[in-house]
Amino acid sequence: MSVLNKLFSKGAGPIKDGGMWMPMSPNDDGKMESKGYLFIEFETVEAAIAAVKNLDGHKMSKSHQLSVNKFTDVEKYGKMSDEYVEPKTTDFQAKEHIKGWLADDQARDQFVMYRGEDVSVFWNRKSEDPEHVHTRNNWTETYVQWSPLGSYLSTFHTQGIALWGGPSWNQIVRFVHPGVKLIDFSPNERYLVTWSNEPIQPSKFPADSPNPFSEYDEGNQVVIWDVKTGALLRSFPSVEENSTKSVQWPMFKWSQSEKYFARVVPKQQLSIYEAPSMGLLDKKSIKIPGIMDFEWSPGRGQDDAKLVQKEQDTLAYWTPEVGNQPARVTLMSVPNKEIIRTKNLFNVNDCKLFWQSKGYYLAVKVDRHTKTKKSQFSNIEIFNLCEKGVPVETLEIKDPVIALAWEPRGERFATITSSDPNYTSQTAGAQQQQTTIKTVLSLYALDHASKAHQNGFAPFKIFDKKTCNYLFWSPKGRHLVTATLRNSSVFDLEFWDLDFEPLNTNSSNDGGKSATAATQVQLLTTKEHYGVSDIEWDPTGRYVVSGSSMWRQSGDYGFILWDFKGQMLFKQNIDKFKQLLWRPRPHSLLTQDMKKKIKKNLRQYAKQFEEEDLAAGDANAAKLIAARRKAIEDWYGWRKATERRVTQERADLGKEIVKNADEGKSEVIEEWVEEVIEESEEIVE
Repeated sequence: MSVLNKLFSKGAGPIKDGGMWMPMSPNDDGKMESKGYLFIEFETVEAAIAAVKNLDGHKMSKSHQLSVNKFTDVEKYGKMSDEYVEPKTTDFQAKEHIKGWLADDQARDQFVMYRGEDVSVFWNRKSEDPEHVHTRNNWTETYVQWSPLGSYLSTFHTQGIALWGGPSWNQIVRFVHPGVKLIDFSPNERYLVTWSNEPIQPSKFPADSPNPFSEYDEGNQVVIWDVKTGALLRSFPSVEENSTKSVQWPMFKWSQSEKYFARVVPKQQLSIYEAPSMGLLDKKSIKIPGIMDFEWSPGRGQDDAKLVQKEQDTLAYWTPEVGNQPARVTLMSVPNKEIIRTKNLFNVNDCKLFWQSKGYYLAVKVDRHTKTKKSQFSNIEIFNLCEKGVPVETLEIKDPVIALAWEPRGERFATITSSDPNYTSQTAGAQQQQTTIKTVLSLYALDHASKAHQNGFAPFKIFDKKTCNYLFWSPKGRHLVTATLRNSSVFDLEFWDLDFEPLNTNSSNDGGKSATAATQVQLLTTKEHYGVSDIEWDPTGRYVVSGSSMWRQSGDYGFILWDFKGQMLFKQNIDKFKQLLWRPRPHSLLTQDMKKKIKKNLRQYAKQFEEEDLAAGDANAAKLIAARRKAIEDWYGWRKATERRVTQERADLGKEIVKNADEGKSEVIEEWVEEVIEESEEIVE
């Protein structure tokens, strides 16, 4: 009894005096032994709930495991009828295909726009007006968000979240979570995480309203749901930063396989949970003193022969300097929790973790200070997960790194650095910068040519005297947009091609990995969008949208559609423009062999596409001419009708217009006179 008393007091809460009773009975030898169960009465309701949550399933030994239930549950199951009652079955109702938009015969992409109180979905039509699909007034109360694969559109409401989809844009499922502010999907859209700043209070739900919560969820703020069924899987208390009272989002981060999700209790521990059971991995958290942040690898080990770690998911976390212990970056495999690699760091202010899209490399941006702490600089530590032992390369950078981003599907990355003294005086990520800082754009790639830096990263092109502060890679790689966002005076957009092929060369394209990569980098164009606050690539990498949102700027709201070369295709100024998001696409189902076959026969497909574009252009031109002719006919018809009405009104009033003697006989002659205002001559050698 003393062992159980200690276990439940520590794992749940204080027990009332005399609150433990274990029924006993004599065995065959006449000795008293337990009947296999006991009753515990705690001092508080919270302690009783914690006992069920924390100790149900607890292993006392290899052959003994606790089953903890509320007394009310025992009563409920004891009163169940012995007669089987067959549940009612409902008739099957066919549902709309939630991925039907992918079957568009023109392979167009959709986007959602939030303006004023209206939320609308459109088809992109390049330089033509977007084709309207669906609009609803007051569809959301705060903002909208797509699911990662584009299956669902999420809208926010006072009572919770609603997911919409299909050709009719009907509601598919709703999740009751009052005051919800933030959401996050798992990578394959199986689970949804919601957060509200209002603690859950089941007792405050009206009796006639749906209430998915129980006393187990009392006071929690984070909920995980099953997207397909709408069922509540588990709720958690919110973890806030002690110093700022801010919430780190996403609070839970998912492994690429969706088998695990985890969160950090800052400076204390890393808690890894299993899905769909929602229980702690090995029923305990990992104590990591000082832990600040972590990131899962996006790599799929079983599907990629290049990765050394094939059977396990991988995550990386970092800890700051604690006492005499240096700062440290650690790679760990899950579920076996084996440490793959560690790297000690010194004089560290902060770290940011950046995984390459396939999980081949991990770049750690390390913000460091000198021994005197009067100046700051950065290092980039690159972990190579394609080689045994996971070697680490250190790139010394003299200046602070403002932005870093890997090329999707590639082995290149770009950085923006600044030595401008005004940078340190500004708050990073400020709503709007008043001072324009000078920056440097650097492009890095694996240096295969140099034997001294075999398989090492090196900058192959550096551009100074820039003002950009954000990087946006095309989802397909190769093309890059650098932008000066949320600035009060500079609004530049630069469009780059990192594999540019001049027409006068026959050299082969090596993907920018050799020493000649610098000659292939081309600034295609520089554009300006006044008040630009957001940049968004479409999922195919063909188009870019720059937007000026009323949430971030004051005046000139709207968006511009560009192609990947920086040519403006469409511009629209919209009053109270708030948000524009491209609809994501799921992963391609084509195999590599099928993709190679398509590339091989691309010219054959190109002819078909050109014919369709030409036909569409002719149809649009014919439609425009017909519309203009109809407008002219309507104008003349209205004018003649008005003239007849005015003439009749004058006749009724006795004020008929007296016709001139030469009416119908005079002739009007128009004469065009051309005049040369200025003429200049220039000799071109």
